[in-house]
Amino acid sequence: MARKPRLHVPGGLYHVILRGNAQQDIFFSPHDRKLFYELLQEGIARFGYRVHAFCLMTNHVHLALQAGDQILSAGMQNLSFRYTRYANGRLQRVGHLFQGRFKAFLVDQDAYGLSLVRYIHLNPVRAKLVSQAAAYAWSSHRAYLGQQTLPWLTTDWVLGQFGTTVTLARKRFAPFVEEGRGEGHQGLFYGGASDARIVGEEDFVRSVLKIKPSRTRRPQLKEITAYVCAAYSLTLAELLAEGRERRRAEARALLAYLAIKSHAASLTALARYFERETSTLAHAVSRLAERSRKSQDFASALSNHLYAISQA
Repeated sequence: MARKPRLHVPGGLYHVILRGNAQQDIFFSPHDRKLFYELLQEGIARFGYRVHAFCLMTNHVHLALQAGDQILSAGMQNLSFRYTRYANGRLQRVGHLFQGRFKAFLVDQDAYGLSLVRYIHLNPVRAKLVSQAAAYAWSSHRAYLGQQTLPWLTTDWVLGQFGTTVTLARKRFAPFVEEGRGEGHQGLFYGGASDARIVGEEDFVRSVLKIKPSRTRRPQLKEITAYVCAAYSLTLAELLAEGRERRRAEARALLAYLAIKSHAASLTALARYFERETSTLAHAVSRLAERSRKSQDFASALSNHLYAISQA
């Protein structure tokens, strides 16, 4: 039977699993895990997904990812390729590090999102590596408790379910996770009965399968320029003019961000287009990406811009 295509639902929550080939280890030192963190952070900026929870075990990884407008496969393939290249170089070997395609299960966030995060945080406890989730160094649990700072981790949605202040939410979140210690392996999070790609009740499954994939295309740089000029009420001459006036600087940064994300132009090509230094544009794009990680509203606005310029 032919394998069903992956489901891409922008904004959807996915349980993603990457396993070592033939159950072999994929992490060999703390530095390896920190490098994996860096690749995740770069992927957030480049591919627009969000990380709500993670757990790096010795031979596999669990992630709770919220997809952006770009298909999740692009980000995960980039992540696995770059980490494999690093690990093989470090170990002076060649070949596959991960077992085939990554697994990704679309999860009904309202019904099972919190349980998925708890399940991921308790993975080391189920494996008997630690007695409490907070004792494991390589999951997102300690960041949720305020014991570790991971700026690229999105915690506001989960903690927002437990209280109106961060302190109260953390106080309630910790026992919620501990209450799941006796649940054991949950086959639920590895695909549903009616469709192996989806975790949710029948109504959720039906609603997902009714979604028609949007038709997207790669926009031209001149189209993105016109879009941004209209959004900021600028002429092309005003947009390209010298100076650091705030509105024009924001417009140029947005244009560069959209062009790179949509693959309409490279950073080098944009630098020639704007007649500015590549480093200046790179810094402007990085600031937008950082702002999107800190603000759900701003991230949504960027996603809406990307969606608008990609529609046929």
